[in-house]
Amino acid sequence: MVRIDVIYEGDLHTSCRHEPSGAEIATDAPKDNEGRGEAFSPTDLLATALGSCMLTTMGIVARRRGWEMQGARAEVEKHMVVQPARRVGRLVLRLAMPAGIPEEARPVLERAAHSCPVHKSLHPDLEIDLGFAWS
Repeated sequence: MVRIDVIYEGDLHTSCRHEPSGAEIATDAPKDNEGRGEAFSPTDLLATALGSCMLTTMGIVARRRGWEMQGARAEVEKHMVVQPARRVGRLVLRLAMPAGIPEEARPVLERAAHSCPVHKSLHPDLEIDLGFAWS
């Protein structure tokens, strides 16, 4: 169990504190939904969580196998929909992998990305377009 404290600061802002580490982040509603877009929106955090989780899960597998993944990057695009309700409708992820990862590692790491806990937690109606760029 991990505790995260979230406080509504007013004016569509929250402050969030990760209890185990003390790390803090702020959120703001996006400009297209009455906010000022001054920080990650809650749905931005969802998109960020997916990219971060994929790289972390791949990193766990890579570390166990002795493959170096340092410098891997995720670019995430979040696309909102309004029908039937406002929600994240599509996430486009492009994972740029560093040079030096062996050819035989690629399918193993791609499977790891698809099996990350955040990906497995998302609703199946959310379209996820995942691509890899291998150096």
